[in-house]
Amino acid sequence: MSSILCYIYPDMADFEVVVALHRLRNAGKRRIITVADTPEEIVSQSGLRYVPDMTLAEAAAIDAEALIIPGGPIKNDQNAVLPLIRRLDAQGKLLAAICFGPQFLGRAGVLDGRRFTTSCTEAHIAALGADDPFPRENWVDQRVVRDGHVITAQGHAFIDFAIEICRYLNVYATPQQEYAELGRTKED
Repeated sequence: MSSILCYIYPDMADFEVVVALHRLRNAGKRRIITVADTPEEIVSQSGLRYVPDMTLAEAAAIDAEALIIPGGPIKNDQNAVLPLIRRLDAQGKLLAAICFGPQFLGRAGVLDGRRFTTSCTEAHIAALGADDPFPRENWVDQRVVRDGHVITAQGHAFIDFAIEICRYLNVYATPQQEYAELGRTKED
């Protein structure tokens, strides 16, 4: 069974990745592995508590098919996940991040030369007093952007994000199966 890593961290916006993880686990028959900087419990923005399956150091031994990153606070010192991102990027594995989550891809250098989107504006970063991790010349104002093996999305597009991840990983054999799984018809 293929493994999908999901990076979890304090105050993450867990709701942004739940649909994608649900579809990957159920329709895609993927094993979902939560990874974090440390083995301690994580509390999300919603107040739900998560215990990671493994630390980032332990995840280095996993041959993962993808890494999914939810949005969350922008902080200059959130860098522990960068080596994992760089390794997966070098292997051409799917990197998917939503809302403020692309900050990690930006800090890892993955967004250099790639089109991407994020909900995080330059004004928001300035208000936080944080360094801007994004190569703004590559930013596009779209709900979801796929550039090679990198998928980014704005926070309000979490359903579209899930669909694009499932398409990339060939979760659905046919467009009809995809529409049926999502409770839609092709005409919707």
